[in-house]
Amino acid sequence: MTIQKHIPNAITLMNLFCGCIAVVFALNNDFEMAFYWVSLGIFLDFFDGFFARLFQVSSPLGLQLDSLADMVTSGVVPGIVMYQLMGSSSSFPQWGWSMEPWPFLGFLITLGSCYRLANFNIDTRQTDSFIGLPTPANALFILSLPLVLQYSDSMLVLELLTNPWVLVLITLLSVYMLNAEIPLFSLKIKKFSFKENALQIRFFICSVVLITSFQYAGIPLVIVIYVLLSVAVNKGFKTTS
Repeated sequence: MTIQKHIPNAITLMNLFCGCIAVVFALNNDFEMAFYWVSLGIFLDFFDGFFARLFQVSSPLGLQLDSLADMVTSGVVPGIVMYQLMGSSSSFPQWGWSMEPWPFLGFLITLGSCYRLANFNIDTRQTDSFIGLPTPANALFILSLPLVLQYSDSMLVLELLTNPWVLVLITLLSVYMLNAEIPLFSLKIKKFSFKENALQIRFFICSVVLITSFQYAGIPLVIVIYVLLSVAVNKGFKTTS
């Protein structure tokens, strides 16, 4: 039991370790490696709570560690990526400073993620579902943008993702979605039951198809579908209630 007690927290710390590595890659403009390390961290984040429930060792310490790890992996890293994207654009008004202030707007994503994670810990409504976009989903969306830009041949995509005002809009929309009062279904599987997890399984299959078909461009599509599907399911639930 002693070893089992520490397994979930060890998994959470591995998530944090992945986030730290992703920070280094993001600072060096290696967005692909940053994406992979964040994805690994999110994968680990998916299972720490599962094992805590499986071994019946959930604790307030584990809850706080989980949020602190997510703050780096799903909060700091996407903020850095957006900072780098904005910094590579020369279309912002130039103030002639040694360091232009505009790219720092990217860290609004980090602030929004921090607020969401803190609020999540005290919001008793989010035990079986989410209210607002989860930070891991938002992180994957943001980290996919430079990869879509890198591998897309579309001039429209190129123009949009290098337009600084589009990036500012995405940043503000990201902060809003993180903290919006929009119910979203949980992606975490709590029991091995197809009936209880039918929605999650179908969404996972849909995600695999989209990512397989569109590669990195499929990732933002998956996040958008996740939000739209959640809104539709929630609306249908209210209608039948």
